[in-house]
Amino acid sequence: MKSILITGGAGFIGNHVVRHFVNKYPDYKIVNLDKLTYAGNLETLKDIEQAPNYTFVKACITDEDQINKIFDDYNITDVIHLAAESHVDRSITDPLVFLRTNILGTANLLNAARNKWSNYKDHIFYHISTDEVFGSLGDEGLFEETTPYDPRSPYSASKASSDHLVRAYHHTYGMQVKITNCSNNYGPYQFPEKLVPLIINNIKYKKPLPVYGDGTNVRDWLFVTDHVEAIDLVFHKGTDGETYNIGGNNEMQNIELVHVLCDTVDRHLGREAGDARSRITFVKDRAGHDQRYAIDASKIKNELGWEPQVDVAGGMEQTVTWYLANMGWLDNVTSGAYKEYYAAHYS
Repeated sequence: MKSILITGGAGFIGNHVVRHFVNKYPDYKIVNLDKLTYAGNLETLKDIEQAPNYTFVKACITDEDQINKIFDDYNITDVIHLAAESHVDRSITDPLVFLRTNILGTANLLNAARNKWSNYKDHIFYHISTDEVFGSLGDEGLFEETTPYDPRSPYSASKASSDHLVRAYHHTYGMQVKITNCSNNYGPYQFPEKLVPLIINNIKYKKPLPVYGDGTNVRDWLFVTDHVEAIDLVFHKGTDGETYNIGGNNEMQNIELVHVLCDTVDRHLGREAGDARSRITFVKDRAGHDQRYAIDASKIKNELGWEPQVDVAGGMEQTVTWYLANMGWLDNVTSGAYKEYYAAHYS
């Protein structure tokens, strides 16, 4: 019987992965490890918290003793590693937090797996990473799995380091590992420091809509449930030691995305067309802001048969609908410890 440790399972992508595995694989024991920082919220998992194959453990991946105890207590057979500090702006302000969590935390998990697993071929260490490790693209081209790493922020540098660590444990110790690098995720339950929920929230309350620089930075947008399906597929059928890029095939300039959100939220709220767009405010650009990310996801399509099912129009419609129906959740997660930060940066 598999006992899978999913780290960061109370976060945005993590809660969707945990719910999916708990519901789809009742014979698996799912252990959700999360530190419950500002971005972790167990309210997102209330629908499965009583499931017989689900356990939550509050712990920090930087604590080596805690990690070793969890491996022992729950007889962990596999790891799906999502826990990370993930917001670029925060990494610019406090890079050491990102280095400790994303590098040291990953090393602790790898060491626990190395020491506890006797036959590596019976176990999987699956590491979820980001396309930001590849740096910035010009007007043309796509990130491929073989694209050289060129991280530009403390966040992306810390994720690049953790990717290299995972590969090193594969080559040095023979550990079975899988790595995926994904593009920008969006969808329900995303913490509102990220662009999509931030803009939806600010439109709802008629606040300014901050857009970095001139808004022409390009990102590829991946609906979170598409990402979860890809994670499931790579975990079960991906090749040992391989990396797979996961993208949404939805390139958009930031300002184009904001326009879509403005028009969609205005329509849902019955407001006059253009009401939200009138509050777009261009703010000082982020330091070292990468111009363009774009994923070539042909490898995972050709080898595993995965491709995104949700286009950006349908995904944004679903996302707006969910947030407007769950403003209580949004209000809760923007209160308390995050309230001061949120007010200072986005009011």
